[in-house]
Amino acid sequence: MKHSVEVQVGGRLLRFETGEVARQAGGSVLMRYGDTVVIVTATKEDRVREGIDFLPLSVEYQEMSYAAGRIPGGFFRREIGRPSEKATLTSRLIDRPIRPLFPKKWAFETQVIATVMSVDMENEPDVVALTGASAALHISSIPFGGPVAAVRVGRVNSEFVINPSAALLEQSDMNIVVAGSRDAVVMVEGGAEFVPEDIIADAIMFAHQAIVPLIDAQDELRRLVAKAKDAPPEAVGDQALIDRIADIARARMGEVMTTADKLVRRDRKRALKSSVREQLASEYAGREKEIDAALDELEKKVVRTMMVKERRRIDGRAFDEVRPISIEVGKLPRTHGSALFTRGETQVISIVTLGSSSDEQKIEALAGETFKAFMLHYNFPPFSVGEVKPLRGPGRREIGHGALAERAVKPSLPQNGQFPYTIRVVSEVLESNGSSSMATVCGSSLALMDAGVPVSSPVAGIAMGLVKEGDQFIVLSDILGDEDHLGDMDFKVTGNELGVTAFQMDVKISGVNREILKKALDQARSGRLHILEKMKNAIEVPRVQLSPYAPRVITIQINPDKIRDVIGPGGKVIRAIVAETGAKIDIDDSGRVVVMSPDAQACDKAIEKIRGITAEPEIGQLYMSKIVRVTDFGAFAEILPNTEGLIHISQLEHHRVRKVTDVVNEGDEVLVKVIDIDKDGRIRLSRKAALPPEQKESE
Repeated sequence: MKHSVEVQVGGRLLRFETGEVARQAGGSVLMRYGDTVVIVTATKEDRVREGIDFLPLSVEYQEMSYAAGRIPGGFFRREIGRPSEKATLTSRLIDRPIRPLFPKKWAFETQVIATVMSVDMENEPDVVALTGASAALHISSIPFGGPVAAVRVGRVNSEFVINPSAALLEQSDMNIVVAGSRDAVVMVEGGAEFVPEDIIADAIMFAHQAIVPLIDAQDELRRLVAKAKDAPPEAVGDQALIDRIADIARARMGEVMTTADKLVRRDRKRALKSSVREQLASEYAGREKEIDAALDELEKKVVRTMMVKERRRIDGRAFDEVRPISIEVGKLPRTHGSALFTRGETQVISIVTLGSSSDEQKIEALAGETFKAFMLHYNFPPFSVGEVKPLRGPGRREIGHGALAERAVKPSLPQNGQFPYTIRVVSEVLESNGSSSMATVCGSSLALMDAGVPVSSPVAGIAMGLVKEGDQFIVLSDILGDEDHLGDMDFKVTGNELGVTAFQMDVKISGVNREILKKALDQARSGRLHILEKMKNAIEVPRVQLSPYAPRVITIQINPDKIRDVIGPGGKVIRAIVAETGAKIDIDDSGRVVVMSPDAQACDKAIEKIRGITAEPEIGQLYMSKIVRVTDFGAFAEILPNTEGLIHISQLEHHRVRKVTDVVNEGDEVLVKVIDIDKDGRIRLSRKAALPPEQKESE
């Protein structure tokens, strides 16, 4: 039976429909917002996946080209291969708020698929898909601690806007996606243009108010469907074994978890686990996994108790203290810009490469083709955490961290073509013990300054953590990897002294309130200012000169009508210029010409040739011309390539000329002056006006 529920969101109707399509899925919802339509399904396998210690959940988001009335590019003309970066980021966006809401020990393979089937270019499908994923899980038999929902919030003319249209989003100084339950915020992701923390907090709370009606709609849809939920798995544990392990290992676990060095701590933790297994080998043979699970739970309790009761962190820092920082800019001699940034046991080296407009990244999306002139890529090799793994292409984590850092740095870059380069930044993580994405932000900003990119200011990032026990909570600055793993929140915040440029928050508890959010933002600001001071001590302003190995770029504007002259028949002219000068030349349809070469003289030579081809005649200007045709009433002279003018017989000499050929003949080179250009573009030339003064006197 078909059921539907409607709710107003941002002044537009959002409709949830179920019971008509995809009925063999565990739960399916057709979401419609304007003319944007997304179908979301949630399905589980009936078999338990044995021997796993993680939640077997996969989330897939796919945008179909037909949704925008487009046929895909490529040989196969269909959506195949790896998902796009947008699809990967949206899959992560959906995954992060729903994953913590599954029961512990859930071992059934579960899959959520969101497919964009229609898009109106005004209503973004990502937040619709996230809300639809929650709805599909909520009405299915799968145990799920939701519902949750999501909206986007922007700010236009100092007013918050829920789910702004594409046009309004262009005017907005923030773009934030907020996901929440009825009572709290569970995820935040977005960017802003140096917006103060108080306004960010207000925006998040404003978005949460808009989420509550979406929660009500999902509850109403579940009531209409009336489908029973499966019983969640029981978290059965042998209390006697748990108590025994606590007696054996608690004291040693406390010593291990106050070891500041990550690798030493890891080795001691392994040694402790081996020791406990050996002590219990005869009594609990074959139950090694239970022993390891109990030790993991003990580790969590010991660390959280240490923080809440004893007010101590793993490495002994104060809760708001940032780890020691060291910076070296210009680390790599032949790159266009580089910086080595180390914070505690997390280290990245960021490298900047400058290119031309032809190096821009082409993006094929539902809205059509676009081009990116700034790219930031994040690499996380296994050696950075002391592991051995095969090298593969970037995964969801690498793509997500790179996108976050790109969003953080981008507001500081020069705008409106002021810096005519395509910019690529690559962040190589060399060591990792928490906050490698925030180290990437710092390292990338430093490398851009080292490369001479005229950024408005450096940008820094810091990751905040949370430990919440009952009504007590502690916010941690610059969290370690173990503090992220054992804590309740990972809140990454970037920006400068003026405000925030990007942030990403994930929580493992039911959500966070405004008090926690405000405390985290304020503490993040203090830490960020401390890091910025260290960065400015290393390099205060962007370098004035580019690296000698960076290409030189000169941009000029020519008349679009002259583009064909520069290119020539079959590209003959432009190829000749490139071959002669060695410069790289890009021309767009507007007449913007970008000339690039590592050799500045090659750029100048290419520009000179292009100017010669495209120069426009100016009244009063002298030109050395060539006589191309002689008539009874005058001579036609070429003053510029493909540009001719008439020298009337009366303008040949200061005295009367009876016959044109008495003065000039075809093929002669003569100096002329432009004396008039009429509305039709016809050019009048004068030879006598260009004669030198002494010749005029002798005449």
